[in-house]
Amino acid sequence: MTNELYADGIGEITVTGTIVRIDLMSLSPSERDADNNPRPVFRQRIIMPVDAFANAVDLMQKAMTGLVEAGAIRRIGDIGQISASDAVQQPASSANASPNFN
Repeated sequence: MTNELYADGIGEITVTGTIVRIDLMSLSPSERDADNNPRPVFRQRIIMPVDAFANAVDLMQKAMTGLVEAGAIRRIGDIGQISASDAVQQPASSANASPNFN
């Protein structure tokens, strides 16, 4: 059996030189924020060279196109936001911000 890791989303993407770090987060079963929502907590980091990251983004864009065409998700507005269909539960939103992309 292979190891698998579940993540509720990406907490941050940091680019340092030619290396990209992607921090995966999941919602804590015990920690809560001020609104009593589960707090996102760091789980694991993916580290890859920028060319591998660019290839991964291309692959994810192709997967996104397939999901849109299949009706699993739909695009909202002009900024590329997505919304899940009734068949797919949309993950909790988070601020995917990095000082590298401001």
